[in-house]
Amino acid sequence: MIKNSKDSKLQTKDEYKKYTYDMFMFNMVSDLDEIDQFHKWISSMESNNEYTFEAPRKGAQKTNVEIIRENKTLSVLNFSSYNYLGFGYHPDVIKAAKDSLDIYGLGAASSPVISGTYSIHKELESAILDYFDLPGYGISLFSSGYAVNTGTIQAFMKKGGRIIVDKSAHMSILEGAQLCGAEISYFAHNNTDELEALLKKYCDEWTRVLICVEGVYSADGDYGNLKDIVKLAKKYGAYTLVDEAHSVLVAGENGRGVSEEHGVLDEVDLYVMTFSKAFGGVGGALLAKKEITRYVNWYARCRMFSCALDPAVTGGLVKVVELAKGSEGRLRRKKIKENSNYFINLLSSRINCGNSVSWIVPVMYNSESNTIDLNNYLQHNGLDSSIVQFPAVPKNEARLRMFVTSEHTKYQLDKASLIIFEAAERFGFQKI
Repeated sequence: MIKNSKDSKLQTKDEYKKYTYDMFMFNMVSDLDEIDQFHKWISSMESNNEYTFEAPRKGAQKTNVEIIRENKTLSVLNFSSYNYLGFGYHPDVIKAAKDSLDIYGLGAASSPVISGTYSIHKELESAILDYFDLPGYGISLFSSGYAVNTGTIQAFMKKGGRIIVDKSAHMSILEGAQLCGAEISYFAHNNTDELEALLKKYCDEWTRVLICVEGVYSADGDYGNLKDIVKLAKKYGAYTLVDEAHSVLVAGENGRGVSEEHGVLDEVDLYVMTFSKAFGGVGGALLAKKEITRYVNWYARCRMFSCALDPAVTGGLVKVVELAKGSEGRLRRKKIKENSNYFINLLSSRINCGNSVSWIVPVMYNSESNTIDLNNYLQHNGLDSSIVQFPAVPKNEARLRMFVTSEHTKYQLDKASLIIFEAAERFGFQKI
């Protein structure tokens, strides 16, 4: 961490620009120095009107939103929201949520295992199971997508087991692995040779082995190599967890994720989905054989000891599944893929967009020291994006994540690209 006295201040622009998020993560002494210094760092940005994070939105996560900065309202193109199919503000979804609110009230007011399971939760379970059409499967609902990974892994794996994780996997997977007490190994992103070497080493009749990967990786926008990974898992007797947070309802012919697109949907042991992205709500679920989900319902501590998914959101989610299954879902899936391909082609001639093949389009600006200035510049020029920097990605591989939706227009995609090109020239991250 940074070495400053308690009386030091980060008030000038030049001083606070030297610091990055990761510098406040550690402290080897008993006082609260890292907390004090982080507070001063944020305060310095605020005093210079450059703190771009946590800016309140004045409305729904549509493709154009108004945000509040320095007591001013800025109108920005919204590429920071993963409301991929626009269902979060769909009028039929809003109505269904309101109807559910009238019937069940604001919250579930109990753990789902005690009295927090309502009939609307059962409707959502039935709707999702029907959508995926996997006989013998059950579903376990969680109040957050993050909790699905942490709770499922903690319940499914035990001390003495082995979890093998793709190095690009989400933090919720890593924390779930740490919670259960199993040993953890990592393989290079999508590297099946490294994965197979680990499977050869650790798979035996006494060791439960779980491979944890994703459908679409949120930092790079690329697909997991699910077909080959599932094939290896079956060969060596390991289990697979696939986090389809960014791909459920979007990828695959029927919106059943990359697992469907790669032809392994019925071979994935633990299918994780999040309701806060293409569903446009909040929460998440595990889809697996019924005996597994029944066990997870009771032994996932973050589910057992948390309040159930709130009924208003649940009512809206039931409608989302209905829409996703029908013609409107098919049209929106088609449109988001057209928009994503168009946007990637537009940017990639002048900007490094990595290996994205999805609706998550990274714009590599590399140096973390540019984050504050760059994000401030973009918002004041009419564009809002999502920032990812170390330690979420390797050092000096900082990036904007541009979340493309089915609802963006070609004009908005063109305008966003022009703002990015201007920023790339100003901050020096255009292709040479």
